[in-house]
Amino acid sequence: MSGPIRVAVVGMGKIAHDQHLPSIAGNPDLTLAATVSSRGEGVGDLPHYRTLDELLAQDIQIDAVALCTPPQPRYDLAASAIAAGKHVFLEKPPGATLAEVAVLDDHAAVAGVTLFASWHSRYAAGVAPAKAWLAARRIKRVSIVWREDVRVWHPGQDWIWEPGGLGVFDPGINALSIATHILPRPFFLKTAKLSIPANRAAPIAADIAFRDTLGTPISMDLDWRQTGPQSWDITVETDEGTLKLEKGGAVLHLPTGTHTSEDREYPGLYARFAELIRSGRRDVDTAPLRLVADAFLRGDREAVEEFHD
Repeated sequence: MSGPIRVAVVGMGKIAHDQHLPSIAGNPDLTLAATVSSRGEGVGDLPHYRTLDELLAQDIQIDAVALCTPPQPRYDLAASAIAAGKHVFLEKPPGATLAEVAVLDDHAAVAGVTLFASWHSRYAAGVAPAKAWLAARRIKRVSIVWREDVRVWHPGQDWIWEPGGLGVFDPGINALSIATHILPRPFFLKTAKLSIPANRAAPIAADIAFRDTLGTPISMDLDWRQTGPQSWDITVETDEGTLKLEKGGAVLHLPTGTHTSEDREYPGLYARFAELIRSGRRDVDTAPLRLVADAFLRGDREAVEEFHD
């Protein structure tokens, strides 16, 4: 493919405006070619449509589609784009179920297009050096604390409380995307307690215990009721000291000092997407979503007080 990759963004919510559009604009390998939103919100003079089917029915030259919608309707959107021969970028989580993501991957393989299940937190500044540092250490235990205020980060977003919306696992899956990337051995769920508001279908908090294949304990504390300072921390105790990732992976503390860098999460995602398209490959890692699915499969549920925005 010569020239910039022409991308259509589907779902023009806050994340699209804050992250996707600037990242596309800042990458010379990509150009924004069209937008899709049921609310009729476009970008400048670019072609805009209310549905993806309307866009695909027109003679608009696009090479790829970035799906920024909630996960529940994403399968049909992705399947339509793949059938039309378009490369597909899936916002996290990549789908509402593991099975549908597997089917999409099969469709993309047959169609010869790129499918990218993106995990933006893996591109936080501290993640790659954390992975490298841990590779040579013996890990004793891991603690994940991911606490934030849902009213700040997801105000009025009812879909996130519905089946498939994941509840507190919507931010929690970011932590799992980092942990599955930096820890040297696979890990799996042992126990989980899910706290679900009486008027909602998805949890507002979760207390989870994992272990890796050598028995190393990994604890996870998720809560959407945090006020004041927010907590997005992963602490790893090793035989050579403690590693800590703070602020969602942006800040890395090692025994030798603290490392910080500018936010490059979504620019990193789009650089990866362009690389995959140019090289004719796919990247569909569902490990974080598998762990969330296991928490719903095996977790004990407790009813807690109703939640209202």
